[in-house]
Amino acid sequence: MATRIAIVGATGNVGRELLNILDERLFPADEVFAVASRRSIGKEVSYGDKTLKCHDLENFDFSRVDLVLMSAGGKVSKQWAPKIATAGAIVIDNSSAWRMDKDVPLIVPEVNADAVMGYAKKNIIANPNCSTAQLVVALKPIHDAVGITRVVVATYQSVSGAGKDGMDELWNQTKGIFVNDEPTPQVFPKEIAFNVIPQIDVFMDDGFTKEEWKMREETKKILDPAIELVATCVRVPVFVGHSEAVHIELAGPMSAAEAKKLLRESPGIMLVDDPKEDLYITPKECVGDWATFISRVRKDPTVEHGLAFWCVSDNLRKGAALNAVQIAEELLNRGIIKSEKQAVTTS
Repeated sequence: MATRIAIVGATGNVGRELLNILDERLFPADEVFAVASRRSIGKEVSYGDKTLKCHDLENFDFSRVDLVLMSAGGKVSKQWAPKIATAGAIVIDNSSAWRMDKDVPLIVPEVNADAVMGYAKKNIIANPNCSTAQLVVALKPIHDAVGITRVVVATYQSVSGAGKDGMDELWNQTKGIFVNDEPTPQVFPKEIAFNVIPQIDVFMDDGFTKEEWKMREETKKILDPAIELVATCVRVPVFVGHSEAVHIELAGPMSAAEAKKLLRESPGIMLVDDPKEDLYITPKECVGDWATFISRVRKDPTVEHGLAFWCVSDNLRKGAALNAVQIAEELLNRGIIKSEKQAVTTS
């Protein structure tokens, strides 16, 4: 039985990254289709040493495929994911459209891989917010060891989280400032070049933004509903790579040294932490890597059992594309989808 995959939103940042990662991880897809909106018909995207021409979403026959990796925004997903699922394909969706649906599993494979079996209710699996994905990978081993009761996190999120238009806006504003052009914000609510913006997504009635709400609710759904979390999400003038300053309150004692040992041995995590040598990771250094990087692990002296650390990850990779491919690998390795090629090992 062949595994046939469609990438919906194949011309976007995450869509292209999905194709790159499928190829890099040697995912045993027997056939891959690039699908996008009508305006992208005939456009070409790279898949390893192959070039794929884009199919029109409106006219593509999804009964031809077993799996759809979708990164086309919430509006498109709400309309199309159920149709695709009814046609028989499993949808792994990168938007926020299905994350809080009780019948749709929200998956980070290093954290809650077993929950993938819930796919059968709607044939849809949700990929979490990119800032949530790296956070729960870091929290999981500590929570398993001693329990986490409360998390306070401030994020420093790159403009690629807002798509290609966000990256273009940072680039154009930065260039314009050097020739005395007045920056005109379009994608972001304020100038992003040489600035930080304490708003991602819309404000809610309680004063928090939708992004901050997503982090809280998604962490509860993925990791543990008993964990309390408060976030402040900030857009920063970085092209790729999300950073987080994380403070956690534990249910029991754990030293910084014990936490470092645990994190060093945990899947998906790379610990880079030596203050004496100025060793820590910045977003620029994480680009192109699959890991969630942890640095500056230390005791938080303001609570009885507290730790603080710095967390960095390539948001286009782990936060979106890699996580989706890892979910696909889980489906393959559990026999939910099958391939004539050799199966892969999730890592």
